[in-house]
Amino acid sequence: MPTINVDKYALFEELGEQFTEEGFQKLCFDFGIELDKDTENDPSRPKDQPPELAIEIPANRYDMLCFEGIAMNLNIFRGKHATPNWRLADVPEDQLQTLTITPETGLVRPYAAAAILRNVKFTQASYESFISLQDKLHQNLARQRTLVAIGTHDLDTIKGPFTYEALPPGDISFVPLNQTKKINGTELMSFYENDRHLGRYLHILRDKPVYPVILDADRNVCSLPPIINSERSKITLETRNVFIDMTATDQTKLDIVCNMMVTMFSKYCAEPFVIEPVKVISDHNGATRITPSLATRTMDVEVDYLNGVCGLNESPESLSELLTKMAYKAEPSPDPKLIRVTVPPTRADVLHPCDVMEDVAIAYGFNDLPRSSPNKSVTIGKPLMINKLSDIVRHECAMAGWAEVMPLILCSHDENFAWLNRVDDGSTAVKLANPKTVEYQVVRTSLLPGLLKTLSENKAMRLPLQIFETSDVVLKDETAERKARNQRRWAAAFYGKTSGFEVVHGLLDRVMSMLKVAFVSPDEAEAGNDGYFIQEMDDPTFFGGRAAAIGVRLGGKLQRIGELGVLHPTVLERFELRYPVSTLELNLEVFL
Repeated sequence: MPTINVDKYALFEELGEQFTEEGFQKLCFDFGIELDKDTENDPSRPKDQPPELAIEIPANRYDMLCFEGIAMNLNIFRGKHATPNWRLADVPEDQLQTLTITPETGLVRPYAAAAILRNVKFTQASYESFISLQDKLHQNLARQRTLVAIGTHDLDTIKGPFTYEALPPGDISFVPLNQTKKINGTELMSFYENDRHLGRYLHILRDKPVYPVILDADRNVCSLPPIINSERSKITLETRNVFIDMTATDQTKLDIVCNMMVTMFSKYCAEPFVIEPVKVISDHNGATRITPSLATRTMDVEVDYLNGVCGLNESPESLSELLTKMAYKAEPSPDPKLIRVTVPPTRADVLHPCDVMEDVAIAYGFNDLPRSSPNKSVTIGKPLMINKLSDIVRHECAMAGWAEVMPLILCSHDENFAWLNRVDDGSTAVKLANPKTVEYQVVRTSLLPGLLKTLSENKAMRLPLQIFETSDVVLKDETAERKARNQRRWAAAFYGKTSGFEVVHGLLDRVMSMLKVAFVSPDEAEAGNDGYFIQEMDDPTFFGGRAAAIGVRLGGKLQRIGELGVLHPTVLERFELRYPVSTLELNLEVFL
């Protein structure tokens, strides 16, 4: 969950009350947020720096990612303020600023929106909060600017109408924010390559044939989203009219971000909570729309549902009052069984009546909800059979002196294939579209990479090392709803100065014995006898002549379920292991 740092004294002043640490902690708990830290008595805090409160915000509450949002929602919750009436300024259509989107933007970022905050009065604190909210939205909702990018400009330094175009990198020339030299789009990529802040966003555009750009009426560059704005339109404490542009690859996220930016900071306009709209024109089809929308949503929620889930017996009027504490506008419906709830533009997280029910519980007070026993329906829980089987295997391995490990389910493509001398046929592994690092490129299709990485990181431990894992791998499956499925497997690895093949084989025999699966020869299995067997095989993952396939016949079905053997020296070299390693891996789901 994101953590927002706010000036303690400024927040208490905005709330109109001086809280003790315990009192404010209780307020946060009641509202569903958490006071993570109070630096009032922190000896490391500089003398000239006011104390700060670090407040943990739920990931879905985009309206509380800044000082203004926290103060507003807490004041509404405490009944100090009503929910603001955000509205669009009444501007004649021929005087509206426009943003025209050209068809070429569809190659990179097809959607755009804009808004204007008129006659804003920034202080140093509100200016920093304005910039911080952009950053928080970029990191969270906008997924590192891939979904949405926000640009803010001093409207008095540029002039409309504005256009949103996509041009070849060499045709874009401007002075980037906080720079003095003019560069083009191609030079920008190398200029910011090693920049700690902006370098991580270059990949979004690097290989594109055209780059998106916002231009004013004189063809001055306002911004090159999602990388950087222009120095020409930089906002400062003296800025009075703010032009906000937003570009996106996702229309829904774009509308949410647009509403968040203007609702949080329109309070600083000369006419509070009034936003000047911008007409957005799609040049390729002539469609127009007004942004921001500030649209509210109305839903009818059943009174019995709200009362039943929360264990209450409140009237529609009482429930409506509770919902006003959570920034809704609510009133009893003409149907006495329903409440008509209006969701404000700041509450994009409200999607279903269950979200309204949760806010009723918060407003009422979780600790004040009636306690009752579930006497209407009593059920007895039991583990899934696959989990029960996994626990039996874990217990037997531990009893045999093996240590359980729990590596990550993500690994690099090379670790999953090339390092094991395996070839990716493209039909097995689920690959991440935009991995954070090279270590997390695919969802593992084998438990071996995790075991071998664990051994590699623990080479200083006393030998031999005997480790195992009972967990899931993920395999592509076109017949499944999500085109992939989990498969529960068990794997073990022995690392020592001798290969330990017989030790791994003994562990397999022990577990099979406890599962009451008899050992049979391959011929006996072919003849129809139930049981498990091993059969020599050639596999590039293992040393020649030191590998065996594990097969089983159960319920008349004969199938291969795994492998065991001594790993090939090239596999050991890639995982930086000096001594032999013997492993086994098999599918547990066949025993259900």
